[in-house]
Amino acid sequence: MRELERNTNGSGLRIGIVQSRFNSEVCESLLGACREQLVKHGVREDDITLATVPGALEISPVLQQMALSSKFDALIALGAVIRGDTYHFEVVANESARCVGEVQLQTGVPIANAILTTDTDEQAIARALVKGGEAALVAIEMANLLRRLA
Repeated sequence: MRELERNTNGSGLRIGIVQSRFNSEVCESLLGACREQLVKHGVREDDITLATVPGALEISPVLQQMALSSKFDALIALGAVIRGDTYHFEVVANESARCVGEVQLQTGVPIANAILTTDTDEQAIARALVKGGEAALVAIEMANLLRRLA
């Protein structure tokens, strides 16, 4: 059996990040951890493009434009949806996840989804550093895997 091994070398990859500004403390932590891992794994600062949007529901149209531009090998979605007292949490959490997945499948550009969905601010803050870094590694690995399969 021939196995395609994991490759987390980001050299030469062009990465697009779309970050929500809502829940800014959490999203800035996600971005810091993501950027740190991208650079640590060889992605040049000049090969990282960041676009910010008001909230989680606005992430997917920007991801779609980036994916269709053919300028990026992988994309990363960063955001935080924290449960409140209304049903709005479920709508935003479900729709943002669905739309990110849809963009990925329609365009063939891998998207690491790090839009956190948590019950509390504390949970979101605790997860931000871990998930931001994980998203960077997912983007690199998937870009390399899809290149290899092409």
